[in-house]
Amino acid sequence: MILSVDTSSRYAGVVLSDEERVVSCRLWYSKVNHTAELMPAVAQTLESQQVSVRDLEAVAVALGPGGFSSLRVGLSVAKGLTAASGLPIIGVGTLDLEAYPYLETGVAVCAMLDVGRGEVATANFDCHGHAVGEETIWTPDALLDSITEPTQFCGEGVVPWVSLIKDRLGPIGIVMASPSPGTRLWSLAAMARDRLVVGITDDPIILEPNYIRMPSIGTPKQRDRRRQRA
Repeated sequence: MILSVDTSSRYAGVVLSDEERVVSCRLWYSKVNHTAELMPAVAQTLESQQVSVRDLEAVAVALGPGGFSSLRVGLSVAKGLTAASGLPIIGVGTLDLEAYPYLETGVAVCAMLDVGRGEVATANFDCHGHAVGEETIWTPDALLDSITEPTQFCGEGVVPWVSLIKDRLGPIGIVMASPSPGTRLWSLAAMARDRLVVGITDDPIILEPNYIRMPSIGTPKQRDRRRQRA
């Protein structure tokens, strides 16, 4: 079984999955308490299936972009579980998780997450499901100016901009159903399983969250934004 943890946004969650399905899932809306809420949710998820950490095959974690503190909590818990047990760790970018359900539809995909200041972080995929370019921060207007082909817009960051997308792009702006934290967790479980099967795991020593934009305090740092794909 794989334990998957997502604290990318206010909608946090923990999933336990086997080779075929999710067997236990906990989702909640967290205002400021990812630190206090995550470990009890992990413990309850394992206990619900009478599973211990020793019974797991791996721990998966969403890497962001997302809140600075919340991402650190999720990754710290995932690293702690794997350090104590010797399990492999698998990190997956949150924009990849948002896009995952739509990558085999034959239409380009733009996954969006809100990063504040009236801007969104995006990851783009072509009609074959291949990542295009780097994850980028845009204003919604600049993003839509860049779209020239039919594109599916998905992810939490879409919600405030649905009307703008439809007005600006017309029929080539395809807004997917309202995003679900449960779907993102399912994607994390599925992508982690795909990677584990082919032996792709991460080094816990160097695995870091993808903040894209560093917090406003301190000195901005340049980070490698290379997307980790299955």
